[in-house]
Amino acid sequence: MAVEVSTPVFEGPFDLLLHLILKEQVDIHEVSLATIVDSYLQEIERLQSLDLEVATEFLLIAATLVELKARRLLPGREDVDLDEELALWEERDLLLARLLECKTFKDVGQVFGRLADEADRSYARACGPDERYIELMPDLLEGVKPRQVHAAYLRATTPKPEPRLDLYHVTLVKANVADALAELLDELPRVGRITFRRLTRDFVERLEVIVRFLALLELFKQGLVDLEQGEKFGDVQIVWTGGDDRVSVSALAIDDYEG
Repeated sequence: MAVEVSTPVFEGPFDLLLHLILKEQVDIHEVSLATIVDSYLQEIERLQSLDLEVATEFLLIAATLVELKARRLLPGREDVDLDEELALWEERDLLLARLLECKTFKDVGQVFGRLADEADRSYARACGPDERYIELMPDLLEGVKPRQVHAAYLRATTPKPEPRLDLYHVTLVKANVADALAELLDELPRVGRITFRRLTRDFVERLEVIVRFLALLELFKQGLVDLEQGEKFGDVQIVWTGGDDRVSVSALAIDDYEG
């Protein structure tokens, strides 16, 4: 069972810890562990019962606080494991988040309780309007004919057509390796050396960049270009090695690419 007292209301170790922190107005690192443990043991002794699940949760909180306080008291180490340090701070943040969540639910519970008390003091009107006001009520069916009611019923009960997405406005990007090869064979002999980023800077669609890269690999396989990359994930330098003679796409034995 959860720990419950009348004043203040304690519903578990998180609620107890939250109450102590808010009452003392101190940082979570500076909360007295002795105060927390003594208060919890007093409640257990008063209730003369122990919930193993609640006790386990309380021990986890206490262990987290002990580790946080010990880190602040012990001298710093030069070989601190960054992952271990981040995990510790993550535990602290999770603890704080759960404390704030606990406080939020308690505050909302108080608001609901106040609204319920106010509702108990309200009484709904059970009778209809006074006779002197009956004639003032508008006739909602005035001018409405039976066929109009029937038509409204049919509109409400007729299944709606499934929505259709119009794709006629979508333009299909057309790109193929043969056209990309023709463009490269026209441009590379003139520039001699260029980066792949600069070669594809005017492209908008990713498909165009991919097709241009496949065409570049075909030229590399044919021995017409050299590819250089100075560093990992760096820009690719393209160097034309095909000489001054004009090369046509029809003279190359290129692979077929589907799609």
